[in-house]
Amino acid sequence: MNLRAEKISKSKLWIMASRPRTLLAAFVPVIVGTSVAFYESKANLLAASIALVCSILIQVGTNFVNDLYDCLSGADLINRKGPKRVLVSGLISVSEMKFAILFVFGIAFILGLYLVYISSYITLLIGIFSIIAGIVYTAGPFPLAYNGLGDIFVFLFFGIIGTVGTYYVQAVQFSSLSFWASIPVGGLITNILVVNNYRDIDEDRLAKKYTLAVKLGKTFSRFQFLFLFVLSFIILFIIYFNFKQSLFVFLPVISLPLVIKVVRMIFTLEGEKLNKTLELTAKLSAIFGLLLAIGIVL
Repeated sequence: MNLRAEKISKSKLWIMASRPRTLLAAFVPVIVGTSVAFYESKANLLAASIALVCSILIQVGTNFVNDLYDCLSGADLINRKGPKRVLVSGLISVSEMKFAILFVFGIAFILGLYLVYISSYITLLIGIFSIIAGIVYTAGPFPLAYNGLGDIFVFLFFGIIGTVGTYYVQAVQFSSLSFWASIPVGGLITNILVVNNYRDIDEDRLAKKYTLAVKLGKTFSRFQFLFLFVLSFIILFIIYFNFKQSLFVFLPVISLPLVIKVVRMIFTLEGEKLNKTLELTAKLSAIFGLLLAIGIVL
């Protein structure tokens, strides 16, 4: 380990490796799924709390796997445009990261067994597939992130499965409202990845990491970013008219000025300047999700 690494405590290194700014993506589906359960008088706060911890752990584990295999594949460079990565910087060893991956996913699985106990085997399947997906996102013979499937993975697991699954472990049944509410959750969390891949498009192309941005280009990524915002606002109308919700369901419209700001940024900025866009997009997904949850409850 180099001299620079010695100046940083181990705890701070692991916090850095967990990518705390991305963890908002773990909160949003749980908050929205729980709001639907509360609205339908089926909320179980203990189950929701454990689901939140499991969601955070799976997100952290996925980030660890991403750090490990992006380093091993050469996709991460020491002078990368995005935030520092601990492995490529020599701050944490490969063996330490492999142990951390097993530990974090293991704890998530053990905690998830309680959710299986109070619900059904469906919860077990959701948990197993979520962990597997977190691994194959960047690992294995066909890593999703390297083959243009990362966006679909994020939309499904951090949007639909995360939100509907949170509702399911509390109500032990499925809900069409939780499904529709999961779409803007997945769309806005996917936009975090869209900004990340748009920023790294040149580096990823050199590393043969064929993200959707690399495959379809910058223009596609910009309009994909815009489309997911438009879709999220359209879903509010579907929820309002189909589920007899009050006008409070339109609370996320408050976030529209920030939406306009980040859309302008991705259409005008390049390279490291997009790091701020990435941060704001992550915050926006949390703001929109929180407002949607409040609107559903009210």
